[in-house]
This record gives sequence, C-alpha cells and structure tokens, in this order.
Amino acid sequence: MRSLAHTKADAAENLRLAQQSRSERQRKTRIALLLPALVVIGLFGVMPLSIALVYSFLEPGVYGGVEWVFSTNAYVQFLFERDIFDDTLAFNSAYLQIFGRSFGLAATTMIGALVLGFPVAYFIAARPPEHRNFWLFAITLPFWTNLLIRTYSMLLIVRDEGFINLMLMQFGVISEPLEMLYTDGAVLAGLIYSYLPFMILPIYASLEKFDFSLLEAGHDLYANRTRVFRHIVIPMARPGIVAGSVLVLVPALGAYITPEILGGGKKLMIGNLIALQFGSGRNWPFGSAAALILMAIVLIALLLSLRAGAPKERAHG
Repeated sequence: MRSLAHTKADAAENLRLAQQSRSERQRKTRIALLLPALVVIGLFGVMPLSIALVYSFLEPGVYGGVEWVFSTNAYVQFLFERDIFDDTLAFNSAYLQIFGRSFGLAATTMIGALVLGFPVAYFIAARPPEHRNFWLFAITLPFWTNLLIRTYSMLLIVRDEGFINLMLMQFGVISEPLEMLYTDGAVLAGLIYSYLPFMILPIYASLEKFDFSLLEAGHDLYANRTRVFRHIVIPMARPGIVAGSVLVLVPALGAYITPEILGGGKKLMIGNLIALQFGSGRNWPFGSAAALILMAIVLIALLLSLRAGAPKERAHG
C-alpha cells in the first residue's frame, strides 16, 4: 500500500513538473513570437516619442536642431508670447485657434464621412454575398493611388477653372467661377474624400452578418422605419461606427497634405504647424511640444469616451 501511495505521489509530481515545463515552453514561445512586434514598436513608436518628449524640454538651436539646455519655453509658447524687451508674458491664442480649427475640421470630417459612409456600407451589406466583393473593390480602388495624386485631383476639380465651376457655368447656374479653392470647404471636402473608406469598411464589417429578417420582424410589430433603424440597425452597427469614427478623426487631426494643397498654406492645421516648426521655423522643441500636446488631447478624449461607454456595456451585460 505504501509503495502504491509513493507511486501515485511520484506520478502526480511528474505530471505537475511536466505541466510546469509545458507552461514555461508556451510562455517562451509567446515571448519569442511577440519579440519582433515589440522591437518594431520600440524602434518606431516608443523611441521617436521619447526623442520628441526630450526635445520638447530643450532650447531651439539657431539653425535648427536643439541646444541641450533644459527649458519649458516650448510649452509656455503654446499659450503665451514673451515680450522681447521686458521678458513679460502675454496670452496668445494663435495656436489655440489652429488647434480649434483642426479639431473642428476633423470632427466635421468624421460626421460627413459617417453621413456619406453609412448608407454605402448598408447598401453593400444588403447585396448578395457574390456581389459584395465588387463593391468593396470599388471602395478600396482609390487607395491604389498615392494620396498626393488624389489630393491634386481634388484641386483640379474645385479650382476656378475646375470641373465643378465649368459645369455650373455651362448650365447657366453661375456667371462667374465660385471661389472654392484655398477655403475650409475645400479642405473639408478633401479630408472626407481621403478618409471616407475608413468609415465605410468598419461599418460594413459590423453589418456584414446582419440578419435582415429582423427588419421584417420589426415592421411586423408595427415599428416604422425610423424606429427600426434606431433600435435594430444602429445597435448592430455601433461597433463599426465607433471604430470608423476613431479611424477618421485621429488621422484627420494630423492631416498635412490635404490642408497644404487645398488650403494653399493659408488654412493651417496641426500637422502643417508641426511641419512648419521643423522646417522654416527651426523650432524643434515647439514642434515636439505641439505634437505631444495633440497626442495627449487625443488620448484623453479616447479614454473619456471609453469610460463613458463602459457603464452602458456593463448594464447591458
């Protein structure tokens, strides 16, 4: 009996050691698989952000670059202007206005992309499965062309001698060209055109497996189209709407090419401001500080939105 007990104990110990060894091998395998991604994130994500953070607390060099002297002037410059004679500070809202314009255009771009993209995504999801690939191909086809070329194409459409003005004048709607180029409207149209697929594809992914018989069930229960849309379609598409909104809002905030070309350099956005500081402005610390301020605002907004949505999810759960 004692020998049998010892045998069972040894077997249990061997099993525990084997499971521990297997768990350790699995852990090492996971680390090995994650290591390339962690290296890429470290080199191209964490390291540039760390450099920008360090540069934002230094003094700008005379001909670009930085001087290794600790300073918070880059962050002070964001809100205040220093007098060159008595070194006093005065509030300056110029950079706040650029940030406000950028957030306004980005939010309007997100709303415009949602208004235009939701019907398109719903239309594709409602097609027979064998036809959906064609429509998805048509949506993604513009991405085969460089963004710079697509933005120049928009310039040719909205300029004074562009397609829109020529057609309106041809039909006698207007007698002289409308001034559309180098306006906020042109920048907004270019941003919506550039990021519209980022809204369509996530919403389509949410609606792809939607059971359309639920719509008939809603109508059978005497719900009108508005109620069916609000209480059946929108809840099913909500994850795609949230994902698409983030995918449109964040890159639209940092857009550079579209406001530079369609805004003519007169309608600065945050991306243009940062590029200007690293270029002709030769103020690398302020450029780094502006980039970090933008990133902080976006992260705070995303965290607040996630925190606001968490209680609803728990309540539904």
